[in-house]
Amino acid sequence: MTNSVLPVNAELSRLILQLQPRPGVTDTSVPGVTLMRVDEDTARIPVFYEPGIFVIAQGRKMGYLGEHNWQYDAANYLVMSVPLPFECETRVHGKEPFLGIKVPVDAGLLRELLLQIETLPDAGPSDVGATIPMASVAQDDTLNDAVLRLTRCLQNPLESHVLGPQLVREIVFRALLGGQGTALRAVVGRQGNFSRMARALRRIHTEYASELDIETLAQEANMSVSAFHHNFKEMTFTSPLQYLKRIRLHKAWMLMLQDGVSVSVAANRVGYESPSQFSREFKRCFGRSPVAEIGALQPG
Repeated sequence: MTNSVLPVNAELSRLILQLQPRPGVTDTSVPGVTLMRVDEDTARIPVFYEPGIFVIAQGRKMGYLGEHNWQYDAANYLVMSVPLPFECETRVHGKEPFLGIKVPVDAGLLRELLLQIETLPDAGPSDVGATIPMASVAQDDTLNDAVLRLTRCLQNPLESHVLGPQLVREIVFRALLGGQGTALRAVVGRQGNFSRMARALRRIHTEYASELDIETLAQEANMSVSAFHHNFKEMTFTSPLQYLKRIRLHKAWMLMLQDGVSVSVAANRVGYESPSQFSREFKRCFGRSPVAEIGALQPG
């Protein structure tokens, strides 16, 4: 598909450009909300997304996980219900940059919203049907309106502080009622393999630098080790150990790029005892050594 036919959300693009004058990913004054800008097409590369709702103003991204692939653009937003490594490529809109905004999905907020939703009969979709951790969903006017109001409020520190969290809440609520709402509900459910795997993913995501025992994770999920491996791979298309490795490598990538730490320090902080093993696995994942990768991405 050519860039000439990519959909554009002109008002959202204008607002993001005011806040994001240069390429990159920028945290905003609303916790967890980030802005994205890419000025040129990027090839398929490994990435790691935390749970969130990704709304695109212009341009397109294509995500690849196992044999599945998704595209998200101004007509389709992406919902990521669990922290997940995958591969992604970016397409800009002609000579205009790719622009987007990410709204975080927090398990505590999901539980709170579901408690309110479930007090009313037939208030939303039931927890039936297949659940997948990542999907693109057709954009609708209600979610788009909430995202526009959130982006406008980011222009004003007082409005961001007072209104920002409530608008995040509204956007997550809209997504709960959307096409990927079942997976978001399953994340905080108490039953089912999806919720068990989601809890395991969250623990690995937060304790990646420590010694994680797969047998203990399986026991906590009330599964045998073989069943745990099977269900884990069914959700993430990778093994628990490969998932842990990808998290460590991406966390180290961020430490080196954003905090400027050395290769050995980054390796140690994410749980590697051997810097040489870290460098080998980093190159296998990203295609370049840590020094070459960070050197290529840093300005100047």
